[in-house]
Amino acid sequence: MRIGFYHLTAMPLERALPRICERVLSEGGRLLIVAASDLAESLDALLWTYDPVSFLPHGREGGDQPVLISEEPEPTNGAANIALADGQWRDEALAFERIFYFFDDNRIGDARTAWRALKGREDADLSYWKQDERGKWIEGP
Repeated sequence: MRIGFYHLTAMPLERALPRICERVLSEGGRLLIVAASDLAESLDALLWTYDPVSFLPHGREGGDQPVLISEEPEPTNGAANIALADGQWRDEALAFERIFYFFDDNRIGDARTAWRALKGREDADLSYWKQDERGKWIEGP
């Protein structure tokens, strides 16, 4: 499984996540976005309005949309990709082929704990991504 740690430093989640959604969909994949209820609601609204000239097919809880937003890491839409959008690591994500774990400086301690716990796993391909000053993702050490 591929696990990407995405450290939000220059661009907020609200700008970074739609790009990841677009990338997964362009590759023919499905994505489950997991977030606490208040963030899930705002992400739902965001994906309708983030770009006036494009559309991200998505839905909430239990639907079969290519992008599903949920509070639980259960891929009812058949997703092989999961985005942990609220900075909270969930071990249930390990059942997915690709994990996008977003965190900001407020959750860096949680991210470090998750990294250390996953580092020794033979089935885990870990990568760390940090934004440059323009918001471009740069793979870190």
